[in-house]
Amino acid sequence: MVRDLPLPKYHQVYLVLREQLMEGQWADGLPSEPRLAADFGVARVTVRRALESLAAEGLIERTPGRGTVPVRRADEEAEPRAPLEGLLENIVTMGRRTSVRVVACETVAATEAVARALHLGAGAAVQKAVRVRATRDGPISHITTWVPARLGARFGRRELARTPILVLLEEAGVRIGRATQTISARLADATVATHLDVAVGSALLAVNRLVLDADERPVQWLHGLYRPDRYRYEMELSRIGGVDARVWVSKESPVPSPVGRPVRQPARTNRAPHEEHT
Repeated sequence: MVRDLPLPKYHQVYLVLREQLMEGQWADGLPSEPRLAADFGVARVTVRRALESLAAEGLIERTPGRGTVPVRRADEEAEPRAPLEGLLENIVTMGRRTSVRVVACETVAATEAVARALHLGAGAAVQKAVRVRATRDGPISHITTWVPARLGARFGRRELARTPILVLLEEAGVRIGRATQTISARLADATVATHLDVAVGSALLAVNRLVLDADERPVQWLHGLYRPDRYRYEMELSRIGGVDARVWVSKESPVPSPVGRPVRQPARTNRAPHEEHT
């Protein structure tokens, strides 16, 4: 266990075992509590609490005399994922495959960072919306978006609860052009942890995304926090050059947009010096 990680020990054990179960390990049954306690270097009661969490989630079944075995659900599906190819189209698709709860929707004065991202004057009015998306397994993301007030005036809490925001922007007359985004990591604070049903200090995927219209004007700034055990990003890479090439680019192909307009995503170059022979 990582001693200085801001997570309870039982939750660290839970996260590792959950990932192993998702990868298909322990098909013949999990090791005993004493064995797991020794492997993780924790007390047996810590392992028992982690196993109880997995059982409550329906991932394992504990039977006296039989031990602990993984549960295979007939309707089991892979966790939601958003390929980076056709980014905007996949964002809309994901929005329609999940349910959403609108936590807040209000017009506020833009902070310096938001104003800079949206190319607005300091303190300009923007619509700030906070939403939590979920699948039947539970919450997967905590999303905060800012759009210029002139666009946000076209929709509110009710519309955001029913329709992906990119669709709402297009219905408001915006011609979506492209998006840029960065992906990093962040630890869950108390507010986000409550919404995503994780422990405070849990590691989350952090996404910052700027959406621009066809005229290169920013129309949406987004901060998203995702549970990595329920959501992942996927990118297909192709090698460019000869057998000793060291440059990889994401596959580029036209993808129909929500309104039937083909959108071609610009290739993203990824230097992978340790992957040239894989």
